[in-house]
Amino acid sequence: MKPYTFETRKTIDVEIADRSVDFIKKRSKVGQPFFLYIPWTRPHFPNFTSADFEGKSRIGRYGDSVMELDRNTGRVLDALREAGIEDNTIVVFCSDNGPMRETVGIEDGGFAGPYRGELGDPTEGSIRTVGMIKWPGRMKPQTTYEMFSIMDFYPTLAKLAGATVPTDRPIDGVDQSDFLLGTRKAGARDNLLTFIGDKLVAIRWHQFRIYNYDVMPTGIGPARVGGMYATLTPLAGYSQIYNIELDPREEHNMTTRVGWMGMFVMPVIMRYKATLKDHPNPPAPSFTE
Repeated sequence: MKPYTFETRKTIDVEIADRSVDFIKKRSKVGQPFFLYIPWTRPHFPNFTSADFEGKSRIGRYGDSVMELDRNTGRVLDALREAGIEDNTIVVFCSDNGPMRETVGIEDGGFAGPYRGELGDPTEGSIRTVGMIKWPGRMKPQTTYEMFSIMDFYPTLAKLAGATVPTDRPIDGVDQSDFLLGTRKAGARDNLLTFIGDKLVAIRWHQFRIYNYDVMPTGIGPARVGGMYATLTPLAGYSQIYNIELDPREEHNMTTRVGWMGMFVMPVIMRYKATLKDHPNPPAPSFTE
């Protein structure tokens, strides 16, 4: 144990990589299955890298941080290969949220590509993140636009490992193992509920994003920023609906043209609400209460 200072921040991912590589070497020699969770800190603010990557990119600290993340991830993948267990190991690489571009600045905040929003929003740019899954010999290389939630890893990896999940409570994730193994062409998820605190603020259904709260930034100053600065206002009467494949920036509200989808989305919401009777959500944390 040691203090997590700015100096430690610069080298913490190198230390994580060192320990991960050592763990893989030791466990592979035993010949037993293992689970390794690697919580990289890159590229989260503040992006102070080790000396090897200071100024290595052309775009400042964020670029340097991504380059160092790439190197450290490569070290772990090399360790699997050198241990002779690459073909028998499932590797998942993903992020938990989108950028903080407006909140902390372009130098450290990242970029959501064509999508609107950032950390703290219920928008596509906030929760749509990089996701890669690798299992040589079992999963064929492909790129997909099917919906996959981090919550799905629990039942999916349990199935692949031959384990079971509890049946006496609602499980938010869905088993995506057949999709990953290629025995099912489409993903097992066609919707995703998005919360801020305990409020159901948005629903993703197929290629549509439906908002129950107004998330379009208005006003001046911080009110324009969104993200963690955003103020959510309940919508009266009708939701806002955007086709994120046709309109990834969510600039054109299509409610009057695609309002028919309510007959498909409402059952999803009602099924969720029915689970709250016996399994209510815990109170949401709040820094202001």
